[in-house]
Parts: sequence; structure tokens; C-alpha cells
Amino acid sequence: MSDDERLCRAMDKYGDMLFRYCLISLRSHTDAEDIVQETFLTYYKKAPKFSDGGHEKAWLLTVAANKCRDVHRFRKRHMTESEELLNDYAAKEEDKRILEALLEVPEKFRQPLSLHYIEGFKVSEISDIMNISQSAVKMRLSKGRKLLEEIYRKEFI
Repeated sequence: MSDDERLCRAMDKYGDMLFRYCLISLRSHTDAEDIVQETFLTYYKKAPKFSDGGHEKAWLLTVAANKCRDVHRFRKRHMTESEELLNDYAAKEEDKRILEALLEVPEKFRQPLSLHYIEGFKVSEISDIMNISQSAVKMRLSKGRKLLEEIYRKEFI
């Protein structure tokens, strides 16, 4: 399979997942699109070989997560933040409220929550993607769930 064919296949298979992840992380439609494009550009340039689709998916998410962190660092230094609403990406009203509450959770907790509950990654996989220990992932998931519940109850109930 040529590099072009591999890229097209990866974009078809993982493009939506990467966009959702970046959108939740960055809270900006345009920034999420940019990061997804940059992630696939990196994939094309490096042309990594994977033993299975799970490794490819994890590699792409790791690259996207690193690029999202770069955007967050830039925003922190330059004091810019986009507050785009994600209502178009949730099917039900309840999902919209949960998504809005998730956006209020600090990034440190939002990333593992979205990887685990939205994308279905295991703790060990999140640990590899985020480059933190499994116990740190478990702690962030636990604290993130509590924060999410507090925010949801305060704003929507």
C-alpha cells in the first residue's frame, strides 16, 4: 500500500475520532481542524509502521494530544481562548449539557475523561498517550468525574 493510500485510509478511519478529541480539548472548531490536519501531516511525513490498528490509533492520538498541549501553552502565554459552543456535536439535549459541563473541567482532567469515556481507551493506553503513570490517570479520572458532577449539578440542576 502506498503512503498516499495509507494516509487516506487513516484519515477515513480516525479523522472523526481525532477531531472530537481535539474539539473537546481545544474548545475551538478551527483549532481542532488545524490540529487534525497537522497530525495527519506528521503521519504522512514520518510514515510509521504499526503492528495493528490499535497502535496506529494510539500513535495518532498521542501526536494530536501533544499538538493540543502546544496550543494550550501558546494560549496561556498569549492569553487567547476560543469559547466556541459544541452543541452541534451532541445529538440529545442531555448530551449537550454534559458536553458543556465537560468543557468547564480543567484540561488536566478533561483529556483523560474524553479519552476514556468518549473514545473508549483503557487506563494503560491513556497512560501511554498522555505520558503519565497509570495511577495518575486513575486519579485524574476519579477527580475529573467529581468535578464534572459538581459542575453539572451546579449549572444544570
